[in-house]
Amino acid sequence: MQRKQPLQVGNVYHVMNKSIAGFKIFNTEKDYERMLQTLEYFTIADPLPKFSYFLMRSQKAGKEFEDYLDQCFPNPSRRVQIIAYCLMPTHFHLILKPLKKNGASQMMHDILNSYARYFNIRHKRPGRLWSGPFKNVLVESDEHLWHLTRYVHLNPTTAHLVEKSEKWFFSSYLEYITPSKVKRP
Repeated sequence: MQRKQPLQVGNVYHVMNKSIAGFKIFNTEKDYERMLQTLEYFTIADPLPKFSYFLMRSQKAGKEFEDYLDQCFPNPSRRVQIIAYCLMPTHFHLILKPLKKNGASQMMHDILNSYARYFNIRHKRPGRLWSGPFKNVLVESDEHLWHLTRYVHLNPTTAHLVEKSEKWFFSSYLEYITPSKVKRP
């Protein structure tokens, strides 16, 4: 399905989507981790094997996801650059910059479908997971980007999930403040 306003290469966008009817879609650390891996995997523009197949291969090789990804795609061409992100229990926010024509839309299609399949199989449920197509807003200035990044990183604190943003491990905030020390649970 073609978007009314395609995401243009070189622009920056706030992209978001939420679960159907406020359904909690990230219930465990494993769910959050799966979505983070899905995000990282589908930024790659090179021809990709099915994500579940890639995960199975990394486990058979006895390698961590990131190490196996680096081994298989040492210098990947990317569809998008993810500037910031935050995963919340019922929705997510991304700030991204498309690097290839239709790259953002293709990536989002792959992410939403892949995570929905994973979630429905894991929780033995049928049907839609997302409320609809992802939403996007063009970031029109550096000031807009600055405030948007702040908003995205403060989401867990304003939702009272944590007292401080650095306590939420499912956003890019820690990558901003201590990039070399980021360790996910």
